[in-house]
Amino acid sequence: MTFRRLGAPGAEIPTVAHGGRVYDLRPLTADLDGAFLAADGLARARAAAVAGELPELEGAAELRVGAPLAQPAKIVCIGLNYRDHADETGAAYPAEPVVFMKDPTTIVGPFDDVLIPRASTKTDWEVELGVVIGRTARYLATPEDADDVIAGYVVSHDVSEREFQLERGGQWDKGKSCETFNPLGPDLVPAGDIEDAQALGLRLWVNGEQHQNGTTANMIFGIRHIVGYLSQFMVLRPGDLINTGTPAGVALGIPGNPYLRDGDVVELEIDGLGRARQTLVQA
Repeated sequence: MTFRRLGAPGAEIPTVAHGGRVYDLRPLTADLDGAFLAADGLARARAAAVAGELPELEGAAELRVGAPLAQPAKIVCIGLNYRDHADETGAAYPAEPVVFMKDPTTIVGPFDDVLIPRASTKTDWEVELGVVIGRTARYLATPEDADDVIAGYVVSHDVSEREFQLERGGQWDKGKSCETFNPLGPDLVPAGDIEDAQALGLRLWVNGEQHQNGTTANMIFGIRHIVGYLSQFMVLRPGDLINTGTPAGVALGIPGNPYLRDGDVVELEIDGLGRARQTLVQA
């Protein structure tokens, strides 16, 4: 069972797909947001769909696919969290998770255009597993406690401008928070529907050439550890998004640094979570 938001930007309809059909969730909720998740919305939606209590959404296949999560209060990101990615950039493995924040308004749909910032020459790609929080988490006692607060998983594209990130004062947020820099989706998949989130393949192509082909098994800090660790420093709230890092194959680590240009097409996917496609457009 998968959850999507369909329709024009700002007017997306919350939906659930079950048995080859797409059902309208508006009888249950106005949106796929933190309030819905906090109220055990995924389970309630599943039960309603199975019981035939939801109307089918006519014309769903013709509608734009929006981000499967309404704008969260925060996006928390983990840097240098894959061994092969740290190796390709020449960085030492971190002793603790490298944490930075990303502007939540960067989220766009999985097939929307991505804007290359003005004056940018080093816009880069990063396929990442996104973790969506479903319950408030503060000071989790054990990594296993994370299982109770994770609502689901999404494909997240942590687009990055490397000059802004690394050469303009060392403020990572500046290179991560440009407009449209976090395409998300297409699907929000409930955590219980993923057999092992720590064994998912992640792949990314630019103009048909594959650059990233990794697995979440190669994380330095696993998903449970990340959620528990973050809860010691900040309150994680329903609807928050955590980007958990990217495997090797980013432009920063490739000889010649083939950064993204106007007209480039990026495609990315994660096992069980769907496939996305974005075109780069000069701002």
